[in-house]
Amino acid sequence: MGTFHYLGHKMPYLPAEGCAGRLIVLEGTDGVGRSTQTIMLKEWLEVQGYAVHDTGWTRSKLVGQAITDAKMGHSLHRLTYSLMYATDLADRLEYQIIPALRSGFIVLADRYIYTAIARGIARGAERDWLRDLFGFAVAPDLTFYLRLAVKDLVPRVLASGKMNYWESGMDMNYGDDLYDSFVAYQSELIEQLDAMAEEYQFLTVDARQEPQAIQRQLRRMVGDYLHTSAYQLPPELAEIHALSKPMG
Repeated sequence: MGTFHYLGHKMPYLPAEGCAGRLIVLEGTDGVGRSTQTIMLKEWLEVQGYAVHDTGWTRSKLVGQAITDAKMGHSLHRLTYSLMYATDLADRLEYQIIPALRSGFIVLADRYIYTAIARGIARGAERDWLRDLFGFAVAPDLTFYLRLAVKDLVPRVLASGKMNYWESGMDMNYGDDLYDSFVAYQSELIEQLDAMAEEYQFLTVDARQEPQAIQRQLRRMVGDYLHTSAYQLPPELAEIHALSKPMG
């Protein structure tokens, strides 16, 4: 088993050794198809015989519902916003992500700390404070960035009817109306994610492609990584993998 690598400081109660799995992150703004790609990738990996656990924002049993409730009131302070998402991740990390990694699972994260940092910066929080706040997170093995420019993102979001208060940055008065605020806020998020993509060496995928084309690209890169990395299934999962591996 390998070592857990953390992006900054390790919480005293989190393990340093025993990481047998892999953490794969899909990042990108709302409307890029991130959740759809995560679902399809999970199904494909399971067909290949891998044990997979998927996770995403606000799925913590501790504060997931509390975040949803707080956002309903449209009065959540920008620092409280970041602190609640950090609590959500800390809870999922301790009770979902790390146990799965220790058991040899591939963990697929639909968004990770990079979205949280980008959102925090867009809301006026200090970059260094945000990085320290989320520094307890396990470092991903692969991070895919589904990138879509604002000019391509707007019509897609409008067509889906998902332009909402928080994803438009209305709490920070980014614009005079929902549309203008959405364009300004999402532009800021994309700028921050672009910078982190270069810094953290994300694997950037053009999200203008058809969903199946994006999925083929993701499968190819994930498959290549798993075959060339030191990843080995634990003995109890290796037999299942061997039995389910396609013949020929």
